[in-house]
Amino acid sequence: MKKIKYFYNANTLRYEKLETPLRVKLLRLLGFLSAAFVTAIILVSLAYKYFPSVNEKRLMQNNESLRYNYDVLSDRVKKLQDEVGDLEKRDNHVYREIFEANPIPDSARAKALYQQDERKLVEGMDQDNLATSIDKTLKNLFAHVAAQTKSYNELEGFVKNKEQLLACTPAIQPVSNKDLSRIASGFGYRIDPVYKTTKFHAGLDFAAPQGTPIYATANGTVVTAGNTGNGYGNHVVINHGYGYETLYGHMFRVKVRPGERIKRGEIIGWVGSTGKSTGPHCHYEVHRNGDPVDPVYYFYNDITPEQYDRLLKLASSSNQSFD
Repeated sequence: MKKIKYFYNANTLRYEKLETPLRVKLLRLLGFLSAAFVTAIILVSLAYKYFPSVNEKRLMQNNESLRYNYDVLSDRVKKLQDEVGDLEKRDNHVYREIFEANPIPDSARAKALYQQDERKLVEGMDQDNLATSIDKTLKNLFAHVAAQTKSYNELEGFVKNKEQLLACTPAIQPVSNKDLSRIASGFGYRIDPVYKTTKFHAGLDFAAPQGTPIYATANGTVVTAGNTGNGYGNHVVINHGYGYETLYGHMFRVKVRPGERIKRGEIIGWVGSTGKSTGPHCHYEVHRNGDPVDPVYYFYNDITPEQYDRLLKLASSSNQSFD
């Protein structure tokens, strides 16, 4: 039962019923609702802070996973930057200081286009796919860096042994030929002296008196020394390594034997006319990775540029070979 409240009216000297105005009631109701609303907000905030929902727990776990992935990727990027910096330093040292070669001119433009494509790809990804894509990209970069590092290591070892490489590269003429008068037939298709048909001549013929010394054109190991019945008569084959082999044919006498180590300029035999030959000469061949190449391009250690130009003209003239 609702309680009825009274108050004493001093003017009428009577107890009268207390009537609360509607305005006061509305103000009281509004105050109560405001307090309840503020209290509810506080309680909800505390609940969200200290008592997360299932969805919030899942989001928090995703954020933690993303934070961990970001730390891992940041560490990988740091390592990659260090490795790339080391490669750039070695690249500048190898190509600029030793070989004096410029990098590919379009590399900077290609890099900019690649970065632009990457930005477009990244803008269309959510966080999970972005992390996966970055991780895949970094793995590919690490593989590329590893392959490039191996290549540079091989190149570095090659540079360290360049003196040995140069010593094992054919670089002089096999007979003394200061006045360039002994080039009798060049590399290429020539007239065969026996069959009188055009055949491929795989070397150079140096006409010289019988008994003229024949020199090894580079350091190497003797593979063949003697007459094997292949038309070269008494001949010597030297393996120089690095894909190079040289052949010296139609010797009067061979000085070296198989397995012997030879230095450039060392006498390996003397000019003769043994085998399929029409006169005393030294047939000289250079093989690169098993294929015959023009020996004239390997005479850069004992002649001047002017002599080299003259030698090219002599070797290129069409004539009959000596074998």
